[in-house]
Amino acid sequence: MILEKQITIRKLIGALALSLLVSVVYAQNPVFTHVFTADPSPHVWPDDDRLWVYTSHDEPGSNNHYGMTGYHAFSTTDMVNWTDHGRILHLENVAWAESHAWAMDAVYYRGNYYLIYCMKEAGIGLFRTGVARSDVPEGPFTDLGYIKGVEFGQDPAIFIDDDGTPYLFWGHDRQCYGAELNDDLMSIKPETYVDLTSQLTHVFEGPWVHKYNGKYYLTYPGLTPRRWPEKMFYAVAEKPLGPYEFKGCFIDDFDGQSGTNHGGTVTYKGKDIMFYHSAWLSGGLSETRCVMADYLKYDQNGDIIPIVPSKEGLGIAKRTKTTLHLEAENGFAAGGELYNVIVDTWIKDYSGKGYVTNFDNPYDHVSILAQVAKPSKYRFKVSYASPDGESNHDVLINSHQYKDFVFPQSEAFREIDFGIVELKAGDNLIRIFKRNWKPSQGQLAIDYVELEQVFEEENQ
Repeated sequence: MILEKQITIRKLIGALALSLLVSVVYAQNPVFTHVFTADPSPHVWPDDDRLWVYTSHDEPGSNNHYGMTGYHAFSTTDMVNWTDHGRILHLENVAWAESHAWAMDAVYYRGNYYLIYCMKEAGIGLFRTGVARSDVPEGPFTDLGYIKGVEFGQDPAIFIDDDGTPYLFWGHDRQCYGAELNDDLMSIKPETYVDLTSQLTHVFEGPWVHKYNGKYYLTYPGLTPRRWPEKMFYAVAEKPLGPYEFKGCFIDDFDGQSGTNHGGTVTYKGKDIMFYHSAWLSGGLSETRCVMADYLKYDQNGDIIPIVPSKEGLGIAKRTKTTLHLEAENGFAAGGELYNVIVDTWIKDYSGKGYVTNFDNPYDHVSILAQVAKPSKYRFKVSYASPDGESNHDVLINSHQYKDFVFPQSEAFREIDFGIVELKAGDNLIRIFKRNWKPSQGQLAIDYVELEQVFEEENQ
């Protein structure tokens, strides 16, 4: 993920022109238009009809990748309407790390969901491959530590073979390695460690392994040679740890690409899809990237047919739309806070793992983090219950206080639409708190907050 800042004037002009085009033409690329995302890790989990994409997060206005501090999870059932589940792991949740929340992967393994990610170890500055666990795919994830035996463990990817064997791949600065993991995923088996660098022409970082027709495909970003920006290459093997035969480039230079590229593949509803990233959303700024998706196709020999990025992307609909679904009970783990309130479960049919209640004193509150790329308007909805009577609370979004938020009596959880609110670029804290001047008849329970993208024509 090292960034080459010397992008030619021609490419920069092309990127800016493409950005203007994307802004006025309905399109499915970029996939997520409300937040800066990179390094997509796509997956389909057992007994789940959703496609999941896990991403790193770029800070708006950043001019380096040092400011990357957390990860997001997205899901969809139709590739058009997406849910952003918000922050799922952050640097502040990882005691051993100090910076650089770069690329990650995810896996369902033995009944749990794991985020396999990289950060720099505090006091040392060495990249480590971390492991975090959740019992639900949307997180948030709890850090378990880092994988032993992996030195400079940048850009990790995990692959579970058909026999259930877990393999880890990682790479950085023109190097790539692989090894079999032990059952707890917390260490590699040293005897299986392999250096794949010499087998992967132009390799730089970001390996990803998938299986097609019985063969193992290792895709990766590379330089030719050390000429930025990165292209996407691939190699094929008969076994997960190789040896690999280099095949070639399948995503070449394109207008609006970022200095880096990184991605992964998934099969969803019978279609193979390649997720990667560009700089289309930011107008060509390599430090603020966005996720892209195109179909992945093979010829009769099993070779990958080159992908030419286009604004149409998967071409399913005229554009994608994302709703932020933010669970109130996640609190600090998702960038929010629970202040003098509790998480409870006695009111049935809540989403997630519970809801927030016991707003007993003035300024008792729940705060929820929403991250967006640019100043935008969103439709603000809250799922709540107030069994005993009407509840009166205030809502503070950043520094703007919205008063007269009345939650009518409701014994069951229901969703109430509070209309359009404005969010600023970057972090937005949404705080729901007890009024200190007007008593409520009921005890409010907050299940979740939703923020639905509003496009210009919808707001006219």
